[in-house]
Amino acid sequence: MKILSWNVNGIKAILRKGALQPVINDYDVIMLQEIRTNEIPLDIALSGSNLFPFPSKKKGYSGVLTISKIKPLSVIKGLGINEFDEEGRVLTIELDDYFIINAYFPRAGDDLNRLDYKIKFDLEIEKFMLELRKRKPVILCGDLNVARDKIDSTFWDEKEPGLTSEERGWINKILSTDFVDTYRFINGNKIEYSWRSYLEKWKAMRIDYCIVSSEIKDRIKDSKIIKIEGSDHYPVYLEIL
Repeated sequence: MKILSWNVNGIKAILRKGALQPVINDYDVIMLQEIRTNEIPLDIALSGSNLFPFPSKKKGYSGVLTISKIKPLSVIKGLGINEFDEEGRVLTIELDDYFIINAYFPRAGDDLNRLDYKIKFDLEIEKFMLELRKRKPVILCGDLNVARDKIDSTFWDEKEPGLTSEERGWINKILSTDFVDTYRFINGNKIEYSWRSYLEKWKAMRIDYCIVSSEIKDRIKDSKIIKIEGSDHYPVYLEIL
């Protein structure tokens, strides 16, 4: 199973740049975040894959899209919580062996005005993942908007969104018990970043992940950041045996 996850920072924009079309048929499942539209562009609609959009109610904002060559057993849109679901943040497909969750986590905000919202989302998606895991293993991919540790960021200020102790505390808690950061599992302490600031070129962080429930960690064949230009994020890749 070859999986690609990518915050495209606007699906229409990345298609205009010609960055998505070359890879659209190279993976079994592609998960896009921050699609910013409720329309499926023709380039994707004609791909022949199964398409599962979950846009935000607010135009030009957020939203996720999962593209799967495999027809899912079921599709779950959202977490069942309006304040998150109206922003189009989570879409889950169920395959034979596992659930695959496409997630765009909220950003805590430049002045941390959405930190409480972000932490509430973290806790709710954790509950959701654990409930699904009772049925079969879980794969979560997406923009989690948090850097785990100092090696995952070119700068360090715990008042910055994505670097707060609250955000890092949550992700490191689940990764110490129930789930595996596949990039670190394969690459050890290699330093790479999945996001770069357009405005402040020295700022970069690894905030995009593929995480799997621990019972399938031995099935992880590869996990990496792919240097495809077109967004302020690079896509992340996961291959499961």
